[in-house]
Amino acid sequence: MIGRLFLDHPRSLGMGWAGHGTGAVMIGLRMIGGGVACLVHAVVPALFTETAGRTVSGLHDYMMRRKADAPDPHAWPDYEI
Repeated sequence: MIGRLFLDHPRSLGMGWAGHGTGAVMIGLRMIGGGVACLVHAVVPALFTETAGRTVSGLHDYMMRRKADAPDPHAWPDYEI
């Protein structure tokens, strides 16, 4: 049960639990930041006019680099989270 919950998925990507968790935290924080900027932009349109788009593009680039650097890139999903 522990392996299935915590280890199977990271191992299927050729990663350890900590490395996978670090990547997930980084992606999550960037998503939250972009989302907050988008919400502020909805109220004050002059603010954060390009932040959401840059966040999405940057996250895509980050995830594609992680996939390319993986031990077996073909085992990775197109979007890791």
